[in-house]
Parts: sequence; structure tokens; C-alpha cells
Amino acid sequence: MKRISCLFGALFPLLAHAADPVLSEHASRTLDIYRSIVEVDTSKAKGNTLAVANYLADQLQDAGFAEADVKVIPKGPFAALVARYPGAADSKLAPILFLGHMDVVEALASDWERPPFELTEDDKYFYARGTIDNKFGVAQLTSTFIRLRKEGFEPNRDLYLVFSGDEESGMTTTRMLAYETPELARAEYALNSDAGGGDLDKQGRALVYTVQAAEKTYATWELTALNPGGHSSRPRADNAIFDLSDAIRNIQGYRFPVRWSEMTLAYFQQTGEMMGGELGEAMTRFAYDPSDEEAADRLARESSYVGTTRTTCIPTMLRAGHAENALPQSATVTVNCRIFPGESVNDVEATLRQVVGNDAIEFNLLGDPTASPISELRDDVMAAVGKAVHARYPDVKLLAYMESGGTDGMHFRKAGIPTWAVSGIFMDPDEMFAHGLNERVPKKAFFGALDHWSTIIRELTGP
Repeated sequence: MKRISCLFGALFPLLAHAADPVLSEHASRTLDIYRSIVEVDTSKAKGNTLAVANYLADQLQDAGFAEADVKVIPKGPFAALVARYPGAADSKLAPILFLGHMDVVEALASDWERPPFELTEDDKYFYARGTIDNKFGVAQLTSTFIRLRKEGFEPNRDLYLVFSGDEESGMTTTRMLAYETPELARAEYALNSDAGGGDLDKQGRALVYTVQAAEKTYATWELTALNPGGHSSRPRADNAIFDLSDAIRNIQGYRFPVRWSEMTLAYFQQTGEMMGGELGEAMTRFAYDPSDEEAADRLARESSYVGTTRTTCIPTMLRAGHAENALPQSATVTVNCRIFPGESVNDVEATLRQVVGNDAIEFNLLGDPTASPISELRDDVMAAVGKAVHARYPDVKLLAYMESGGTDGMHFRKAGIPTWAVSGIFMDPDEMFAHGLNERVPKKAFFGALDHWSTIIRELTGP
């Protein structure tokens, strides 16, 4: 997520291969902020979101934001940032929130080809953990607030940066912001930088711009097999690892039934017609007939789209045994599920129990899964987002979609604040390595997004 500016969008084809392109002030600032926060490991175990929040607060105050309007809020080992951009003094309009999260998932340097917490680059990409998820959005939003402030822009209402510190884990800071922060509860709506955005094909042609208006429910279980254990020299047929392995294999072989909504069908219809080819044809067939098993099976092979067609459950972590020379007394697998709206957590657990087929396996639901409503689209928001998008890709369609993953938006929706995710990124969905190895973002996507948020804010809150 680095380098250039708004007018850079027009100049990018000429400068992309220049040895040392000249950056605008806004581009340089965005890149500096981006690099500074990407190079801090804000994964759960590190407790560094406080450091990033303090750094961003300093950047905002150095740009002229009042100290009273920039709040760093510690909560346990994490921290949140809330920064107010004051609107017109006589405004009666409710605020707008701009969401992002400062934390990242863990990254093992030994697994990566590049250092995960150093921003590196080649001719095409920036690499590091968080380059997309979600320090792209945090850097772009922070720099945009500073830019607008320096330009003397006065919005017609208060605007708030709202950055959480543990979106990737417990969402304790998210819940605090959504349910326990009175000034934010007044918001008319929220725009989230952590999802949405444009899809490009392999040739770089824009296919569609998606606006996230709904999310699946995030739920995680620990499944545990217990056993008396014993000495490893005296094996027994009933082994906790064997029992758990059977359960995992059963989950691997099961697919939840196909599900759909009017929003997901419209998304597949229009995306498929624009994409064309075998995959596009499968999308279109599914949109017109969700019972088409062949089309559904084709979509299920695509990691970018399988979550839009059904509930998914997948093992993500394992632990077992207590000594190399002892039979395991327990074996536990963590199973993470993304549940289609309208399907309950209880129903999913009942299905998993049936699939596992072993009553001795213990199920432990972690945390407090949150189901959130769909946010119906608003004409003014869509028009503002459309202006920002069409400045870069004039003919692309804007479509609402359901997020397969989970974001802070679920809690703001549940709190009664309509929320749409409208990231400034455009990229090939197959290059989306968030949470995976060698996370990266195309430089063109970073540079092209530099005007995205300022256009939206001016359209929604300008004179």
C-alpha cells in the first residue's frame, strides 16, 4: 500500500516504471504512514496496537487535530483509536464513522519468502503482513483526514476515525467502540475500509466493484477427544489422536447445503456476465438456478467465491498429547465456521455433531458469535462511492455483496448503525493473500486509491 497521489492515477502508466517518480505530499505522507504501521507487529501476542494508535494520534495532532479530539483507548493488551474531525459548528447532522483495524494475524518469518514485518517491494507489489488487511485502509483513511484538514475542508457534520485493536481475535475493542462509546452511537452510518473493493481479471480489466452490505456469522469450536492414555510402549486401539483424526476427516468430507439470498444471486449474475469463460458461466447458471449442482460445485472450487454459496467449517489449529513417550490423554482441533445469514449457530453445531458421528467428542463453542443484519443500500452513499470508483474505472458496476469473512462492521450493524465496506483497493481476487503467506498488494492498487476516501467524504459532507 504505498506511494503516489491522486493526480498520480492519471500519470501512473507513465511513471510506473520510472526509477524515482516524484510523489505528491499526500502520496508521500500516505506511504510513510503505511510503512511505519506495517513494520510494527500488531498480532495478538505482541500487544503493539497501543504503539500504532499512539503513532497515528501523533500524526493527526501534528496535522492540527486537537488533542481532545484524538483519543487512544487502551483495553487489556490492546488499544483503539477514535479521532474526531469536527464538522460545521451549527450542524444538526449525525456523524459518519470510518472504520479500520490496526491488528494483524500472526506471521512466522521462517515460513515467508520475505520478512513479514518489513515493507519490501518489487516492480509490481508491496509485501508484508497487513499490507492489505487492514493497514491499507488505516493508512489511507488517516492520511485522507490529514489531507482534508490541511486543505481547510469543513464537513457538514462530525466525522470519526474508528480503529479497533483486536479485530482479528476477540474483538474486545470493537465491542467497546460499537456498544460502549456514546459519541459513536449517534452515528448515522459507518463506512468500513476493511472489505469491499474492485475485482480485476488477469488482464487488469475491472470486472465489478463490490460494496459489503452483510457478513456471515463467525463461530469457532474446539473439538476434543479424551482418553485415559498410558505408556507409548503399550498401544491401545482407542487413541485420542485417532478419534480426533476420524472427526476431522468426516468434517473434511462434508459440505453444507447451498444457500443464497437475493443479494448473492444478483452478485453472481452480474459478475458472471462480465467475467465470462467457464467460471463466469457457472456464476450465471448458479444465479438463475441455485439448485444447479454442477454450477455450485464449480464455485465451490474457488476460494474467492465458495463462502458466498454456503456455510463453511474448516479445521485451523491442532494440539494433542503431553509427552512423546505417552499415549495422548487428549487431542483438540479448532474448527472455524463462517455461517450463512439465516442459519443459526446451534443448527451448525448440531450438524457438526452429526457429521463427526462420535458422541464422546466434546464440543466447546468459543466466544460469543455475533449475527448481524443486512445494511440496505443508500442512494447517497452509493453515488459518492460510485464517483470515487468511476474516476478510476468509468464503466464498472457497483454491486452489494455478503462478506464470507468477518469484520468490525458486524458489531456496528448489530448496534443499529448501518455499515458498508467500501475499500479503495482494486485487484485480482486470486492475489488476495490476507492471513496467508507473503501477503502483498499491487502498487497500482495502492497509488490508485489515494483519492478514494477524499472523494467519498467530499461528496457526502461537502457544501
